[in-house]
Amino acid sequence: MASGFFALLDDIASISKIAVSSLDDVAAQALKAGKKTAGIVIDDAAVTPRYVVGFAAERELPTIAKIAWGSLKNKILYLLPGALALSVLAPWTITPLLMAGGAFLCFEGYEKVHGLLHPAAAPAPGPGPAAAVSAADEQAKVASAIRTDFILSAEIMAITLAAVTTPTFINKALVLGLVGVLVTVAVYGTVALIVKADDVGLYLAQHGRVAVVRALGRGVVHAMPGLLKVLAFVGMLAMLWVGGGIFLHGLEEYGLGAVPHAIHTFAARTGGAFGPAAGAVTWFIDATAAGVLGLAIGFVVARAVPARQKM
Repeated sequence: MASGFFALLDDIASISKIAVSSLDDVAAQALKAGKKTAGIVIDDAAVTPRYVVGFAAERELPTIAKIAWGSLKNKILYLLPGALALSVLAPWTITPLLMAGGAFLCFEGYEKVHGLLHPAAAPAPGPGPAAAVSAADEQAKVASAIRTDFILSAEIMAITLAAVTTPTFINKALVLGLVGVLVTVAVYGTVALIVKADDVGLYLAQHGRVAVVRALGRGVVHAMPGLLKVLAFVGMLAMLWVGGGIFLHGLEEYGLGAVPHAIHTFAARTGGAFGPAAGAVTWFIDATAAGVLGLAIGFVVARAVPARQKM
């Protein structure tokens, strides 16, 4: 009787070890995949604030919450099952789908560069803070943000799927789900902080009890427009860098790795001359090359869809 009880305890301990090991693997895989999606996450966080421009202060956080919920549904209800189905039924489609999404990111990045170089062709700015936004306009903006998020989320999930090496189907699903949740929280938590920073600054400027606090508040209010511009610029660079990098990776998958290999070899040799900064220099050269390629791809795609360019 006692021996059977201790045998049961041994079985439970073994199962617990397997479960813990499995969870560790999921966490490690999620961390690895999350690093590869960093560029798209930056872009997502930089793009989203424009969708709440013009809202009354009390509607900003509820609107971000709606977009975040839509983003989470995109990832968990639609993209996660789709990605898992592709990995089982048609794994060969993952690379071309990634490259198609990369081309879209390159196109979006190119359009932003085109807008910077030709301001007259850039879209008109949205309504200012004093403009009222109706419930219908709010719903339309939320829907537009969720549609844009779907593209970026699809890239995040596809990159995650490509980076996952665990052979277990359940673990693969857990990694995709974990990355989806963490990325959504990170992106929209950051967006909420960005959007409300000027309100916090205004409150400090008006109600701060000491001059230093009031000065800090005024500094935050004055800094926010510049910060939003910097975020938009970083998002543009991230689109080109990530899109070009996806294409380079796709070339390697199809046995056309001469160009990616040449770029990385040049970057590594050049970076090696900078001693402790070798890693940073190597990354910068790799990212710059990917960005230039992304800009070229975006130019080609824009020529193929001139109607979008005129909108």
